Amino acid sequence: MIPIARPRLGPTERDRLLAVLDSGYLADGPEVREFETNFADYCGTAHGVAASNGTTALHAALVALGVDPGDRVVTTPFSFVATASAISHAGAEPVFADVDPLTYNLDPHAVESALRADPDITAILPVHLYGLACPMDHFRELADEYDCALLADAAQAHGATYRGTPVGSHADAACFSFYPTKNMTTGEGGMIVTDDSAVAERARRFVDHGRTEGYEHVSLGHNFRLSSLGAALGNAQLDKLPAFVGTRRDNAARLDEAVAESDLRAPVEPPHREHAYHQYTVRCPPGDRDAVADALESRGVASRVYYPTPIHRQPLYAGGPSVADPLPSHGGDCPVAEQAAEEVLSIPVHPGLTDEELATVADAVASIRGVIA
Repeated sequence: MIPIARPRLGPTERDRLLAVLDSGYLADGPEVREFETNFADYCGTAHGVAASNGTTALHAALVALGVDPGDRVVTTPFSFVATASAISHAGAEPVFADVDPLTYNLDPHAVESALRADPDITAILPVHLYGLACPMDHFRELADEYDCALLADAAQAHGATYRGTPVGSHADAACFSFYPTKNMTTGEGGMIVTDDSAVAERARRFVDHGRTEGYEHVSLGHNFRLSSLGAALGNAQLDKLPAFVGTRRDNAARLDEAVAESDLRAPVEPPHREHAYHQYTVRCPPGDRDAVADALESRGVASRVYYPTPIHRQPLYAGGPSVADPLPSHGGDCPVAEQAAEEVLSIPVHPGLTDEELATVADAVASIRGVIA
């Protein structure tokens, strides 16, 4: 079965890991500082703050941006639950606004409606879903008009660009994840990038127990640090990221041709946005997704649904038999997200695909015509 993801690790990663092991500096250290600098440079930002994973990066960034307990943060219901749970961990409450039907990213018009209706919203948190940048100019205008912080969840968008510059450089701060299935990996890890030195300093303190230096702690924080071993992987992977993304885009172009022959709908790439194709996500005809997945599986191609239940419908926020006391949230009238959750399907696009595997995936996709009810 051709998998939906396959991390690519090689001798460079091994050499950097062995160098850290030989140094004995396994926790937060010089390798982490190097990775922070290198990743910030890649994103075109002044500062990088490493974290233990993408969720802790979001949590730390929200706190660093001044989001307080009881505040409200408008975000998307169509993402991994970590986007909203980080808001809840910060003591704030997510406000769910609907998504764009073509890109599946947070709809700026829905966000504007939420901002007009709710004066307690203090931050906007869009997600660059599947590796496609959000329309950040529009979100920037809304953040300025309504005096909100703007934090981008770029956990899936390493290497994507908006108006020619890397995602991460268009918000007050942006957060990345380096989980093994992402466009580059540190095993587990995350990063906050920002041009604001005060935000960077607050985030750096928060991920390190509120420490300033030595054993002086000036604020409440967590141990959300990235290890030197993770940073060693990150430094090696970052050098390869442009090639990884280039291969993803080439693979996506081949899949576009196959989808054009099928009953499926290909992902879009609007003007001024260069897709990084963390996922290649097709749209299935209503009611036919299971049949499509079965047809692909019969040809040896794995697929996966990202995400089958919108966050505002998760028991964590919506309640239900298993959760009698759900976390506070607002909004939830999101029909576009709910329909997308019933029809999207992601197929392999990763750079680990061999030429033979890519041909198999493309042929399987092109065969999806006349096989669904």
